[in-house]
Amino acid sequence: MKLDQIDLNLLVYLDVLLRERNVTRSASLLGITQPAMSNGLRRLRETLGDPLLVRTSEGMAPTERAQTLQPLLRQILSSLEQVIEPSSAFDASTSDRVFRIMTSDYGESTLLPRLLKRLRKQAPNIVLDIMTPSDMSFAEVEQGLVDLVINRFDTMPQSFHQKSLWTDSFSCLFAVDNPVSHDFCLETYLQAKHVWVSKTGMGAGMGITPKDIKRLGWVDEALEKEGYKRQITVFTRHYQSAVLMAQQKGLIATVPTRAATAQSDNPRLIIKKPPFHIPDFELKMAWSPLLQHNVAHQWLRNLIAEVAAT
Repeated sequence: MKLDQIDLNLLVYLDVLLRERNVTRSASLLGITQPAMSNGLRRLRETLGDPLLVRTSEGMAPTERAQTLQPLLRQILSSLEQVIEPSSAFDASTSDRVFRIMTSDYGESTLLPRLLKRLRKQAPNIVLDIMTPSDMSFAEVEQGLVDLVINRFDTMPQSFHQKSLWTDSFSCLFAVDNPVSHDFCLETYLQAKHVWVSKTGMGAGMGITPKDIKRLGWVDEALEKEGYKRQITVFTRHYQSAVLMAQQKGLIATVPTRAATAQSDNPRLIIKKPPFHIPDFELKMAWSPLLQHNVAHQWLRNLIAEVAAT
């Protein structure tokens, strides 16, 4: 088949269909009718000689051919965007673009409120779609299905571009009537009950137990190096939940300092430095190489870096 016989709009249709796996939702995102989207899927199937998406008990799922095509398709469309869009094509002040940002609730509660404040002034029509780290895998981010990932990372694919936004330490939160408030030291810390917060890695989350030291993260790894282990009584994947639980008598939540200091005006909580050394960590912004030269993404990345720096 010759290239001039192919409707390149169908590649855009396929890109959205493979990402959303839903004809109605894909049509809405593209601003076309559902029958038009269904017709586009029919033409794609005829052109490629493959069903591409098939119905399963869990909804529409891509075929093996479609899974192979998806990263190639993202790369092709990204290259086309670079060719077609001039460097001055993106006007943030008038754009109504939707940016997908994947971040933990730590990044969502510390960085994004300030980002939204800037957006309201500079780009009031831009929309943010905030996703959690468990929503997608590194492979899907690499395909450009998410605009940015803002998180703490143990590892990251070498192909990713990244930028450090800030460095943070850890702090302990506990209620004013917690017995440790009278004598907060390593001994009383170890005697207390603790709230554990997930490291919020990429991909689907899994259950965890207090015995999984290697999966418990920075706080428990730091304790283990000193030959100690804390008594974890509750596991949560949300920093805001950990803060709320810390208000209960007898519980301690050890969380990033920026998340803790947001509670500085809370009369029910005390903020203390941990009674042992926990290494600082970096909050990073990462993105797919497919999006490196996209002018809209460059604008957003620069804005986020400015907000983080202030």
